[in-house]
Amino acid sequence: MRVRAFFCFLLTALFLLLPKLEVHASHTLNYFNMSSVEEDGEEIFRIEVGMSGKNLDYETVVKPYLKSRLVVKMKDTEPGKLDRNISSKNPMVSKIKVQEVGDRLTQVAVELNEDLTEDRYRVYTKERDKKAKKPYRVIIDIKKPKPKKEEAAMPGIKGRAIVIDPGHGGSDSGAVGPSGARECDVTLAVSKKLQEILTANGARVRMTRETDKDVYGWKSTAGQELRARVNIGNFAPETDIFVSVHCNAFTNPASHGMETYYYASSAKGRKLATVINEELAEAGGLYNRGVKTANFFVIKHSKMPATLLELAFITNPKEEALLTDEDYQNKLAAAIAKGIERYFTE
Repeated sequence: MRVRAFFCFLLTALFLLLPKLEVHASHTLNYFNMSSVEEDGEEIFRIEVGMSGKNLDYETVVKPYLKSRLVVKMKDTEPGKLDRNISSKNPMVSKIKVQEVGDRLTQVAVELNEDLTEDRYRVYTKERDKKAKKPYRVIIDIKKPKPKKEEAAMPGIKGRAIVIDPGHGGSDSGAVGPSGARECDVTLAVSKKLQEILTANGARVRMTRETDKDVYGWKSTAGQELRARVNIGNFAPETDIFVSVHCNAFTNPASHGMETYYYASSAKGRKLATVINEELAEAGGLYNRGVKTANFFVIKHSKMPATLLELAFITNPKEEALLTDEDYQNKLAAAIAKGIERYFTE
């Protein structure tokens, strides 16, 4: 009897000494509401999903390849009697799906009518509101996108045939910045934004490349690659101008600024390089290294007026950060487009 009593005492002591296991509260979804609200001058579409219990453990997911879908995964929950498919009359959201996707794992998937950026949504929880008769709930706020600034009309561009050459690409990444930004990616991003502006204003635009690839072919020589780019302009009928987009680089990371180039014997090339230089200097805010001559293959061998642009030094940490910023890329593209229009109208 003494032995049994001792073991009982020992087991009781061990149980008291063991750390208490955390037990998550169970949640059953029991409330759903949609509304349009305004906060800080912004229009917000709000989705509220209420439940029993509190202290919800949840995860928010927006997949890079499916940016029009916002998913909130809620652990230790069950959907209860909520509708599984909920339609929306809000122009931002087409429908909401409530699904049980695992053992006590429920997800609320919001299907949007356009891609969602990180600054346009917020997911958080709120405590029970007895006065408003609302339970503990997770809230999904989706902000109405700000209207895009319309580019000023550029009538001088309409009908013009323009070749845009995003420098490097494919087997040649070009210069690489201290944080790993590649010249070929920056030049392509700015060039595609420029293409969009010019096309919207009625220009006929040809790109030497529209993806990260070699123009002539994989592992082509430098000569083959440069000749292939020039030929896109030279062999196209009635090409008006050729614009090659690059980023500068130097061993000294303090080197900074932007500059534009033309071939010395081309008076029209000089005019093109000059007006774009002026617009880039004003919009980009960088040190202006000037308008210069050079024997770069793409401007020397183009049959039409041509310029090569060095947007900034990708090897300069501050300028590398600017070159990879989408808003700054938009500024550069708009400035180049404005310079091109000035070339045709002044």
